[in-house]
Amino acid sequence: MTREQEREIIQKVLSGDTEAFEALVLEHQNKVYSLALRMVGNEEDALDMAQEAFIRAFNSLSGFRGDSKFSVWLYRLTSNICIDFIRSRAKKRTVSMTWTDEEGGDAGELEIPDETWSPETQLERRMTRESVQRGLDSLSPQYREILLLREINGLSYEEIGRALGIEEGTVKSRIFRARKKLCDFLLREGNIPVPGASKPPKGGAGE
Repeated sequence: MTREQEREIIQKVLSGDTEAFEALVLEHQNKVYSLALRMVGNEEDALDMAQEAFIRAFNSLSGFRGDSKFSVWLYRLTSNICIDFIRSRAKKRTVSMTWTDEEGGDAGELEIPDETWSPETQLERRMTRESVQRGLDSLSPQYREILLLREINGLSYEEIGRALGIEEGTVKSRIFRARKKLCDFLLREGNIPVPGASKPPKGGAGE
């Protein structure tokens, strides 16, 4: 869906055609749920977070200025909801993260090899996924959010910068640090060989 199509739908909703909002839900529901699942760690909570995100988006639609794509605004809204949820339960239990071996741009250090489905390989893959889950759980909400926006939702550095209200150089710097923290964790776990993180981006701003 193009930005122009999104704007047309938003105008219809704001003009009273509330049913038109369903088109935006259908367009983005899978990625919103995927982001929520990776942040909160289980399907039931992820469904609640995704539903809450669309409810808030609908109620706040008049505040969407169109400076970025609707999807960027929606992902940021979803991330904020999930971060609030994570913080509210932080004292009760450890957040469990899930991870699928989807290709995520230039995140080669996070890819999981697709090998045969022997019992030994399945066990190794399960141990790897669990290790990555623990690694994601070890990241701060700030680092987890920016890493998921990049690797899972595929947003550009510019889009992430607009969504988070930070400079593009800061985006690159934080993504580098988030990847390095996750890679260091995986190395300590020892379940898979993880290459050293790439060099920090030139001109990247600090945190």
